[in-house]
Amino acid sequence: MTTRFKDFGSGGETNKEPLAFKLHGEDFNCRPSLQGKAILDMASNSNSTDPSDISKSLYGFFEKSLESESYTRFAALLDDPNKIVTVESLGEIAGWLVEQYSGRPQQGPEQSASGQ
Repeated sequence: MTTRFKDFGSGGETNKEPLAFKLHGEDFNCRPSLQGKAILDMASNSNSTDPSDISKSLYGFFEKSLESESYTRFAALLDDPNKIVTVESLGEIAGWLVEQYSGRPQQGPEQSASGQ
């Protein structure tokens, strides 16, 4: 056998703990673990200059990360004219989910400036 071989086993550890967030008083349940590809797909389009690419990527990420029933309610909430969810809030939710899935907290401007 060659020394240039490595067995990566089952592809990495997965988290089994529940993952959820609340928005407009509703609880939304997310999958405890997510394929790494889902995060890579979202990241690959995050620097696009085409808003359509960014929105498709974000919607796809939410669809993959939320449990089916929660995604159905989440999508309905985003279409509700009486319960506004800003683009900034969607970005904040997605960022938090990425942190949870990757296990790597992202530094916000206030954290990086204070050195925390």
